[in-house]
Amino acid sequence: MMYHRRIGSADIFNIVEYVGPTHDPARVFPDLEGDWTSAASQWPYQYVPALNRFVIAIQIWVVRWRGNVIVIDTGCGNFKSRPAAPRMDNLNNRVMEWLEAAGAGRDQVTHVINTHLHGDHVGWNTIVEDGANVPTFRKARYFMPQADYDHFRAIYDGGDTSVGAGAFGDSVLPVVDAGRVTMVGGDGEIAGLTMIPAPGHTPGMYRLTLSSDGETGIFCADIFHSPIQIHQPTLNTMFCMRPEDARETRQRFLEAVAGSGALVMPCHFAFPHAARIGRSDGRFTFHPVPVQPAA
Repeated sequence: MMYHRRIGSADIFNIVEYVGPTHDPARVFPDLEGDWTSAASQWPYQYVPALNRFVIAIQIWVVRWRGNVIVIDTGCGNFKSRPAAPRMDNLNNRVMEWLEAAGAGRDQVTHVINTHLHGDHVGWNTIVEDGANVPTFRKARYFMPQADYDHFRAIYDGGDTSVGAGAFGDSVLPVVDAGRVTMVGGDGEIAGLTMIPAPGHTPGMYRLTLSSDGETGIFCADIFHSPIQIHQPTLNTMFCMRPEDARETRQRFLEAVAGSGALVMPCHFAFPHAARIGRSDGRFTFHPVPVQPAA
């Protein structure tokens, strides 16, 4: 499925690779506490009480703006061996057709931005041709966080070639070896998007802000996996590599955007996949923003 929005003069598409009620709250959020179910049950599509599961999406963002075609995070990818992550193992979906429908085909994309290097954010960096993993987007420059690359490369070079559920080896290194990657870190700009460090979930994760014609959108990567983390900002997932940094990043982000009107676009929220953040009675609040399918 593909959805379309406008932020100023920019066209924004999100392509949902898959979505479902997949995540056991107690497992994915080990520190979950208090009466959270009453809040979560009020969020359509984000939590399924009958199954006691959070609904999590894997999605890819496409930005068409100022003559550039930018892909932000590339999901899991097709036909990738992920035995340690069964939901991601050997997928066979229609993502490439949706990318083409969004005007982000293999020869159209100018920039690929990996906000961090977990396996569900890098998979479509490469596809298999003649038995080898090659860069999917033939004319694009790829951008990756230096701190993440250094961390995972050290593990890989130490002999654990399955790091990142195998994604580092088949979806990161081939693009680096092809000379297509610019490593980034700290504050900066990529194709007009403002890059701001957001460490914690991984060492080098960053978020991206798009400002156009008085409107703002923020691609916030994995600062959140679920709106429950807006309700409980100290709540980390089991995947957060630097827990204290993740909490600090999340709190700082919420303080910055609450009430700003910015459209917040995480990678993993369920339908409608984007929200605005408010504040009420001393709590941050989640306000999903309606959207219609693009096609």
